[in-house]
Amino acid sequence: MKALLLARGLGRRMQSAGEQAGLTAAQQAAAAAGAKGMMPVGTGDRPFLDHVLNALADAGCLDVCLVVAPDHQAVHGYFSGAGRPARLRLAFAVQPVADGTARAVLAGQAFASEDPFLVLNADNLYPVDVLRSLVALDGPGLPAFDREALVRDSGFPVDRVAGFALLQVDPAGALQAIVEKPPAAQLAAAGPHALVSMNLWRFDQRIFQACADVPVSARGEYELPQAVAMAITTGTTFQVVRARGAVLDLSRPGDIPLVTARLAGLEPRP
Repeated sequence: MKALLLARGLGRRMQSAGEQAGLTAAQQAAAAAGAKGMMPVGTGDRPFLDHVLNALADAGCLDVCLVVAPDHQAVHGYFSGAGRPARLRLAFAVQPVADGTARAVLAGQAFASEDPFLVLNADNLYPVDVLRSLVALDGPGLPAFDREALVRDSGFPVDRVAGFALLQVDPAGALQAIVEKPPAAQLAAAGPHALVSMNLWRFDQRIFQACADVPVSARGEYELPQAVAMAITTGTTFQVVRARGAVLDLSRPGDIPLVTARLAGLEPRP
């Protein structure tokens, strides 16, 4: 199984002032640069991306493409040298402009070719069992996480999870709709065990047309969830897999101590 790892983001939330307490000098420098994937965490201060690649290798994704910015020399240098993976093959695709996750997927089209592939964010570490469940599908799909369980298991602030996209699933387990930034009333109606997306997907080549056709959003970006919604209207079925377990998120400086503590004693071997 192939995987596209989206690492092109500008890291503006990671660069936000404050929340520096307890960070090492190396972590502060990485935060200031917005370099989420290269953030030193856990045993041996290995980059966070090493842990993400380790999970992908454990799940059977042995061909991985990092979608990066044009100035990706630090990432490329590490993974071509001291951090060269032993269990998987690593490629790079350049997204020239940080104009959204749909365009990031398009940047990896040549890598994916006609094969199925996973898409995931470089600042999230997903449970290996969840990754394996997507690898085992026979078509496009995504995991659905219980909102209350994410708060409990992952240590997410309640207000952050409230902003996660709600998933509407039909009785057969297929995705019907994605509600981005759900309003408070809809969130309350969905209840504490509402199913939410953590931006982890399994796709086939049909997603590329949707990514090419998706209009720019109100935020000025070409967004992958909207491309998924368009793919559904043109006949692509996305199977929803119920997921459990902790997801580590490394999007803000305040996340670094928790992620470092959760990864203590774990040495990644991608």
